Amino acid sequence: MTSPAVSPSPTASAARAVDLTKVYGSGDTAVVALDAVSCAFERGQYTAIMGPSGSGKSTLMHCLAGLDDATGGAVFIGDTDITTLDDKRLTRLRRDAVGFIFQAFNLLPTLTAIENITLPMDIAGRKPDQEWLDTVIDRIGLRDRLNHRPTELSGGQQQRVACARALASRPEIIFADEPTGNLDSASGAEVLGFLRRSVTDMHQTIVMVTHDPGAAAYADRVLFLADGRIVDEMADPTAELVLDRMKKFEIVHADDVR
Repeated sequence: MTSPAVSPSPTASAARAVDLTKVYGSGDTAVVALDAVSCAFERGQYTAIMGPSGSGKSTLMHCLAGLDDATGGAVFIGDTDITTLDDKRLTRLRRDAVGFIFQAFNLLPTLTAIENITLPMDIAGRKPDQEWLDTVIDRIGLRDRLNHRPTELSGGQQQRVACARALASRPEIIFADEPTGNLDSASGAEVLGFLRRSVTDMHQTIVMVTHDPGAAAYADRVLFLADGRIVDEMADPTAELVLDRMKKFEIVHADDVR
């Protein structure tokens, strides 16, 4: 097993964690969700985070994205330590530098697809870069559906709109939490293919939590968590290699239970 080190060049990282700790509760009821985790996510790279249920993978992503407070350690988006920011500055940084894609599409039903895509920038009072916006829209392949509301779109189309919304402001990094969890296999493949192309062709940076070895195979690397720690890393993953690695977690867990 190998443990990934924090990048020695912070400017090469879109995000990184240094000795990140997250504890829920206190005293005898305390649960350590993250145990001094250090990792870095290079710009223009697609990383999948995997692990058994309760391993801390979603907690890691939420802390990295500033959606949950860390108990200890530091989290950087670019060169900014977000653990030092007050609520107002953290909200501004999430709005300007971070994109989010969730399992639930989180589209507003009263808005059209294009209105949902530009909503975060509209709220911020910013005009989109039209050339970049056109590129994103063309890549998601829904130009002819831009004036349709979410109820008029399939699940896969809605998630592609959510992906476009995350990309539209050209954020420093995009966090995706089980983005294909509510989709059938064909729609999920469309969304994962779009995310892959956004990294390869558009030089975006994506960190994705998933339980699906097939989804992880779209990434450049996979980080494996167990008991709140990074226990392994895999470059150039395939679904078969990831599945084999996850089976080893199950065997170890079964031995621990016995």
